[in-house]
Amino acid sequence: MADAVHIPDEAETRARWGNFAWTDANAEQAKVVLGRYPAGREQSASIPLLDLAQRQVGAETHTQGWLPVPVIEFVARQIGVPYMRVYEVATFYTMFNLAPVGRYHVQVCGTTPCMLAGSDDVLAACKNRGLVKGGTTPDGLFTLTEVECLGTCANAPMVQINDDNYEDLDYDRTVAVLEALAKGETPTPGSTISRRASCPEGGPTTLKAMVDENHDYRGEWGTAHAG
Repeated sequence: MADAVHIPDEAETRARWGNFAWTDANAEQAKVVLGRYPAGREQSASIPLLDLAQRQVGAETHTQGWLPVPVIEFVARQIGVPYMRVYEVATFYTMFNLAPVGRYHVQVCGTTPCMLAGSDDVLAACKNRGLVKGGTTPDGLFTLTEVECLGTCANAPMVQINDDNYEDLDYDRTVAVLEALAKGETPTPGSTISRRASCPEGGPTTLKAMVDENHDYRGEWGTAHAG
């Protein structure tokens, strides 16, 4: 499933990120994060601080962000634990990138529900847009990764792009999302067929009495999907 990423040269990485430190705003946010945990339990802050660090790297590189080794070492020092205790967290969760990625990190779910619902078409749309699994497009805009379940099985197939999910995809709708991002636009996250959350495409089929009688589901879902 997962394609090997290219880890940058260590000397180059240390030259660029060896003096990593929080921005003023992130230093204040790090204090807030650490304040959530009692003394002696600072290791519990590993995930939020890694996320904060990755976002700072992203802001500095105009990408989705990643975690160079010196940055992971910095977080380990912040919480007073060995580097390996933080590194094992960073390598466990796919939300953390261990190599540079593009402005948009396109993570396609390839687990069974999405595969059966058409994730191959989603990957085909990505491929025809120039995206290659495990690689970044020459313009630095997109990085494509195939990942395990992202928890949106009812709206399969889906992708996560940076912090947003795009659901109920097919080939054409995937192309539309990618083209919008390439133009600098922000597609509306969620279902690409305009259904509410993971409700049935034509609107509620049960417990209709609990639905606000003034809510026009035909208008929300569109006449093409109204039942």
